Amino acid sequence: MSTEVGFVRDSVRPVPQSERSMKMFSTFSLWIGANVVVTTVFTGMLFVPDLKFTTAMLIVLIGSLIGGIPLILTGNIGTRTGLPTMILTRGSFGHRGSALPSAVNTLVLIGWSWIQAYMGGLSLDHAVKYATGYSNINLFVILTEVFVVAITVYGHHAIEKTENIVATLMLILSVVVFSFMFVHFHISNLLSMPTSAHPVMTTMVAFDIVVATAFSWMTSSGDYNRNCVDQRTSLLGTWLGYTVATVVAMGLGAAVSGFSLLSHTTQTYDPTDLIGGINPTLGFVAGIVIFLSVLSTNVMALYSASMSYLAIFPKSKFFMPTLVMGIIAIFGALLKGWLLDHFENFLLMVGTLFIPVSAIVLVDYYVLKRGHYEAEEIISGAKRKYWYSGGVNYLSYLAYIIGAVFAYCFTYVHPLWTGATILTFVITAVIYFGLMKTVGVRLTLPSVESLGE
Repeated sequence: MSTEVGFVRDSVRPVPQSERSMKMFSTFSLWIGANVVVTTVFTGMLFVPDLKFTTAMLIVLIGSLIGGIPLILTGNIGTRTGLPTMILTRGSFGHRGSALPSAVNTLVLIGWSWIQAYMGGLSLDHAVKYATGYSNINLFVILTEVFVVAITVYGHHAIEKTENIVATLMLILSVVVFSFMFVHFHISNLLSMPTSAHPVMTTMVAFDIVVATAFSWMTSSGDYNRNCVDQRTSLLGTWLGYTVATVVAMGLGAAVSGFSLLSHTTQTYDPTDLIGGINPTLGFVAGIVIFLSVLSTNVMALYSASMSYLAIFPKSKFFMPTLVMGIIAIFGALLKGWLLDHFENFLLMVGTLFIPVSAIVLVDYYVLKRGHYEAEEIISGAKRKYWYSGGVNYLSYLAYIIGAVFAYCFTYVHPLWTGATILTFVITAVIYFGLMKTVGVRLTLPSVESLGE
């Protein structure tokens, strides 16, 4: 069974078909909740005024649709097998070799929790301040993460129910906020706003960032889509939900950025700051939108961090790492402004670390393994089918290192005008496929000695 009693509801074992609860609306809502988030809103702010608003939105739409393809394919592996994403890396990295990507994913997701707990606390502080005049950012950061832990410890079913409600509220409130901004500040001014005289953000770099945003969710997609009732629900619900959410969130950030500059105020991503001084009630609504977005996404980040931890230590109980990592996120969130100053570099680091992992997993499953993993064998390793050499596929590590070095060099050292995300994915995929086809065939066949261990 995949569930346990009380808080300890979830494990890395395959979710039986009879226990899968995510239909189309739940899948759509979950990915809405995942991506209508303040970090994605903040990303949208980076595009304006270097790009025209209409250009930025077209890039967001195209980048989301393209970036969503590997995202939904990764999630669909979870649907087919019933397994979370990081346990699936045993199929390509080896039964023991998957520990490294799982550990790195755990740390990166804790970093996401830091950033989002701070932003959620900040937004809740803004909302309460507009309503009552009281302000205490540290208190609201702690409260935000307490809510996150309280939902997450009840496992996927609690998250699914929460996302259904939160996603609906966020979309409704987002329409209210958009409508007010477009009417009060005049959307025509935004559409005719001139671009920067010395832009830093180019069209291709913006596209690269949008695609990289999709990749940041790939290492978690199987954790949730393993609960989808069928593949069509997994593929279509995720693609629609992710695309709509990214367009709404980045569009909100781009619009707030443009209107704040047109109003001759400090550039911001937060609609609470922009409209709160004009209409305190709508300032409160905007703060609640941002808070709910952070709450829903941070719950998913903490849950996936726990799943990644359990992929390394599968005998652990779900409750304890969830609680411990939630507490760590609180202390990290108190770094406050330092997190925002380094947010763009954090996004690029995520791409450097995990785009190669995604490429390897997709090539291994859909091409080399022809769309089939034995779920029970991935969990137990009894037949050593995914054992490779001593439990590690060193060829996947070699392909990963080459892909990560390429991403680092052409993101930080010699940035490409095209960005490095898609090129990193393609190069890693080709290298991994070539290595496995030329020198790796024997690694996929368990030896007589290993079968006898």
